[in-house]
Amino acid sequence: MNSNSDRDDHIFISDKDIAALRISPSRLVDAIEAALVAKAKGRIHVAPKSVLLPGQGRYVMSTLASDDAVTALKTVSVIPDNPDRNLPRINGAILLLDAKTGLLKAVMDANWITAQRTAALSVIAARHLAEPQSQTIGFIGCGVQAHSHLAALIGFFPVRHVLVCSRTRAAEEEFCAKARQLGISARATDAEETLRTADIVVTSITLDYSVTPFLNARWMKPTAFATITDLCIPWKPDSLHIFKTLVIDDLEQERTAERPLLRHQTIAGDLVGLVTGQVDPGRRPAAFAFRGIALGDFAAANLVYQLARKGKGESCS
Repeated sequence: MNSNSDRDDHIFISDKDIAALRISPSRLVDAIEAALVAKAKGRIHVAPKSVLLPGQGRYVMSTLASDDAVTALKTVSVIPDNPDRNLPRINGAILLLDAKTGLLKAVMDANWITAQRTAALSVIAARHLAEPQSQTIGFIGCGVQAHSHLAALIGFFPVRHVLVCSRTRAAEEEFCAKARQLGISARATDAEETLRTADIVVTSITLDYSVTPFLNARWMKPTAFATITDLCIPWKPDSLHIFKTLVIDDLEQERTAERPLLRHQTIAGDLVGLVTGQVDPGRRPAAFAFRGIALGDFAAANLVYQLARKGKGESCS
């Protein structure tokens, strides 16, 4: 972690520094859930996510949230050609500012937070909507989000088996090897078997609207839960009514979105409603559809900043 030589009141925190803080999934889940409750009480203000599609498959987004203490602004880009450049597909940055003065408090890399906050939000939804004794997780897509979701979910569910479906054999093999290192049996299979077998399904394919939907919600087990982190791109729209409880991350954001993920009449509520008891969690199959909520970035960035300022990251370069 580096302090600016001219302005010691703000710092830069790299992804490496953030990882060195060793924030557990449970601590991040608790921080985000507390922020959801605070939003319900009117203590945190959130703007709808902004998105640009500037061409060549690029996806650019930003989130903005503030309470009485801090304001967090995040921007992230998904660049499909980056792996060919030996660069991460997803990159971004977060600005943290003093809410009372507007002065800069921190600049931080956004990759760790983007991966981990999404998984934490999925865990919050899963704790309310999934079968508590879920033992099998199916992954459609094996990228960063799949890895972060596996690491988070095994801390909250008695996971024993993993099923994997990806575009490439190499990605499947790498993911299965990671699961086995964690003591979990794992094998690659097709999309239909993954959905028919898994207690929890995680879909996280590349954000590419040219993909033809290939997942049929009718394949899901009656007691299953799906967390959908890829804008519902791989799901056949006419099958989503099968979910008896369908939760979005933010209702207001979804209502104002230029390209809605779901038909409004199929949505039971959002995460704030779920954690405050306004959504009935007892009807399955259930699903959580994630567009990207500023509250997750806000809570994660604030937690990172507080831990870093306490000195745990002071020695980082």
